[in-house]
Formats: sequence, structure tokens, C-alpha cells
Amino acid sequence: MAERSTAAVDVADNSGDEPLTAKADQSTSDGVAQNRERETDSEEAQGSGGTESPGKASPPELHSGHKLARRYRLEECVTRLDGFSSWRAVDEKLRRAVGVHLLPADHPRARSVLAAARSSALLGDPRFVQVLDAVEENDLVYVVHEWLPDATELTALLASGPLEVHEAYQMVSQVSQAMAAAHREGLAHLRLTPSAVLRTSTGQWRIRGLAVNAALRGISSDTPQRTDTEAIGALLYAALTQRWPYDNDAYGLSGLPKGVGLIAPDQVRAGVHRGLSELAMRALANDGATASRHETPCTTPEELVKAIAEMPRIRPPEPTFTAPPEYQRTSYQQGYGRPAPHMGATQPVTAPPPPLQSRTGKALKWAVSALLIAALGLGSWQLADALMDRRKSDDTQKTKTTDGNGKDTDKTKPVKPIAITGAQEYVAKGDAQAPGDVGKTYDGDSSTYWRSKSFVDGPEMKPAFKPGVGIVYDLGSQQTVTAASIGLRYPGDHTTITLYGTDSMSPSTSVDSMTKIGTITTSGTSAKITVSKKAKTQYVLLWITAMPYASGDQYSGAGYKQAITDVKFTG
Repeated sequence: MAERSTAAVDVADNSGDEPLTAKADQSTSDGVAQNRERETDSEEAQGSGGTESPGKASPPELHSGHKLARRYRLEECVTRLDGFSSWRAVDEKLRRAVGVHLLPADHPRARSVLAAARSSALLGDPRFVQVLDAVEENDLVYVVHEWLPDATELTALLASGPLEVHEAYQMVSQVSQAMAAAHREGLAHLRLTPSAVLRTSTGQWRIRGLAVNAALRGISSDTPQRTDTEAIGALLYAALTQRWPYDNDAYGLSGLPKGVGLIAPDQVRAGVHRGLSELAMRALANDGATASRHETPCTTPEELVKAIAEMPRIRPPEPTFTAPPEYQRTSYQQGYGRPAPHMGATQPVTAPPPPLQSRTGKALKWAVSALLIAALGLGSWQLADALMDRRKSDDTQKTKTTDGNGKDTDKTKPVKPIAITGAQEYVAKGDAQAPGDVGKTYDGDSSTYWRSKSFVDGPEMKPAFKPGVGIVYDLGSQQTVTAASIGLRYPGDHTTITLYGTDSMSPSTSVDSMTKIGTITTSGTSAKITVSKKAKTQYVLLWITAMPYASGDQYSGAGYKQAITDVKFTG
């Protein structure tokens, strides 16, 4: 069958990309240069990334909260480059998260993107992240696709080390089978990178950006099947070694040493599965590698699927069970100092020792009797003393003064919760973090949260770039706040939170001019602030000035960041 690529229909190659498996992804995230914040350094947080190309059509000027087709509400821009942008959005009709690619209708690649998206949607293969909509409307072209909040990029999985053998086997098997099915329908990916491969919470592997990611960047190939096969080989190589199979660093992975060429994975890292190592080299043989044991190279995903089927099946590791601690027999069961009897062995019945009839035994019995009498006397005296103290205490309680209403003046005032009636993100400098999620910090659901972006510097925030991040809470009326409990998502060294009383939801004064209520520094996932100097206020600013280091997830890359799950005030 003649090879063709739907993703490359009528697309001018104006990006200068080399074959994708041989080139590092140099995508940038929205806001990095300005604020030294980074959402992800991969392709996208379920969007797409790439290299900024000067002189291209500028992306549409959109913002968080903008709605497309009165349905898709834009939440966060995760990529902005080369005339298009990618967003995390909410489908308000179906109440679910989605991803959206946006570009002007007059963009030179707009028609190719629409064609690629519609072709990908027609495939309907559940192993690919599905295209849900592809529309041209109001001088905009946008592509809506699934958003998988429970999925993790291969980039993030490899950050902690190579994959376990069976997991790497499952990844290459499922990805190869999916791409073989796509090529049978005339579709190619052409940008199959570690950030385009996702593992769901159920252990299934899914591929995003089929045809669309390449169309967005104007990437084409005369041999699309070979390009995708090399990319699968590079993914398997990285999964086995935690190294990128070329001499450049890419996707958070170190490349091979300069000048050594492409060497087999089992020569890079000890203990690599020999069969998978050979499979990776057969897929990469098109790029100059030498296949082990003179095996023929694999030039299409279909050939790769057949090669995997010919391998001995790699079974999942046996589950490990922790052995219960050895049962300790008590002295009652096994006798004083004697070993436990063996099952089935007949044990002689020993007669009980004779009673203490000797002179020493009689003396011991009298001594024990005297001790018991002394203990009874001492206990009676202590009981009488306690009763006397209680009577005195009752007399004191009866003579305690009361106020005019007959209430006990020593009784402490009960603690009552203070209801939060509204909240708004406070931005002292730079960009907002996640203004649409502030309501999740007091919705009573600990699984939802407001989060900051990921910062390069930390744990203390740098005032020159960002003095802090936080939320202003409206308590409905003037309240005396005595304490606050705050649930956090990321533990570690360290989080610093300060509460301030302020004049409104949009404070007119700087943080330094606000009334400080209390502060705390913690390394855990909860913070309890007890107010030392009580003050009445209707608006409370929760201000974070230090955040721990956390690994990347589907929303942001690794860096210094924090998220708030629950906030409660008491008065």
C-alpha cells in the first residue's frame, strides 16, 4: 500500500523540523519568559507545544473565561506559539474538561488543521485521544479534543526512572497496534513524542494529537510510516534506559554521549530486557542503527506489531506479599522457657509442682500476706483523701460568683465556624494563577483544589518576579477570626502562609499595609493558624510566600508550587 499522510495534506513545511525522533522538543509554555513560571516543558498540558517561529500569524487575543460556541469556556492557556494557542477548557453543556486548539481562520495552516482533525475524528479508535469538534467560526478555527485528568504523560513517568519491563512491553505493544490501525486508514502522527503518549489510571496507553499536532506545525513526511516507526523505537529506547537515543537532550531526558553513535539499550543500562532492546534497535535501524543479530529492520508499525508477536510473551511481575510476622507463643501456651511442641508429637503430661511446704515457702507466704494488708491500707487512705478533695471542690463550685444572668463567668466562649460567602484570586504582580478555581477551596470537597503555577525559584518566592500568590475570602460581614485550617495538596519543604485582614475583595492597599492576623510555615499537607491578635474583618487574604518542590502532573511541570484543597475559618 502506498504511504500517505493525511496530517500533511496541503501543509507547507515552514518549521524546518528534522525527523521528530531525532530532534528535541523545544516548546515553550505561556508566561515562562515573562514570569519565570512554567506550566509544562513538554508539548502541552494535554495540548500541543513547539518552537516559536517569528513572523507567523499571531494567535487570537483570547483570555480565560472566553466562550466558544456558547459552550466551551476557556480556562487556562497551556501553549501559545507559531500563530496558534492550546487551552484547557470546560464543556459547560456536558460539564467536563476538554482541550482546545485555536488559530485564526486566515492562518496558512488552518485548512490543514481542520482536515486533519476531521479525519482523526472519523477514525474513532479508543486508543487515541478523541477529537470531539472541529469548527470554523467568527474568524477562528478551533479543534476540541478529550482531556484525560487521570492520565500521565510518558515524560512524567520517565522522570523517576525507566519503566518496569512488563510496562515497557505493554507500552510498545499498544502504541504499535494503535499506529498500525491508523496507518491502515491513511492517518499518520508524525509527532509521536513522550508527551504524546499517556498512561491512564487503569494502565491503558493512549495517544494524543493524531494528525492534528503535525498539521498545527506544518510537519510532513514522504515516508510517514517509517517516521512513526522510528518514533516508536525512540519511545521504547527511552522507556528502557531513561535516555534519549540521540546525542541531544530532549523531553527531560539526557541524550547519548557525543560521538558514540546509537548503541543498544542493554549496553546503556544493565539489566535491560534483551528482546526489547533488540526490538528498539530494529525500529531505529532506519536512522542508521545496526539491528542486533542481523535481524531485519522494522519500517512500518505493522512490521513492528508482527515482531512483537514473535517475541516470547513478557508476563507481569508476580505480586509481592509481605509475610506476616511469626506467631509468638505465650508462656501460657508453651510453658516457661520450653520450646513449642511439634505438631503430631505426643508430649508427656508433667505433674504440677508440689505446694510450698518448706520453711522457706511458709515465710514467703507470710511476706506476701503482709504486703497485701499494707496495700489495702494504703489504698483506703488514698480513697478517703480523694473524697475529701472532691467535697472541697464541690463547695468551691457552689460559692463561685455568677453574672447577672446566672451564667458561669469562667466558661469559655464556644468556637463557631464562619461561613465563606465568596472568594477572588489576589494578584499583586504578574499573571493570575487559576482564578476560575477559587471556589473549589471552600466547596467542602477535598478532591477539588485551586492551584498555583509551577515556579523555577523556591521555596521562597522572589519579590522581583512574584511576591506571592493568594485568595481573598469574603466572610459576609464583620467577623472576629480566631483560627483557620487550610488543606494543602503538596507536602515538602516548605509552605509559608500568612492571613491578612483587608478592606475589600479587590484590596486598595498593598499587602504590607494590610492587618496581619497570623502566619505559619509547614512541611505537611495541612496548616492550622491560631490568631494571636484578634481583629474584626469581613475580608481575609490568604497569602502564600513559600512553596515546596513537586513533580509534574497533567496541569503543570515540576517546580515550586502549591494547591489549596480546603479553607475553614472559625471565630
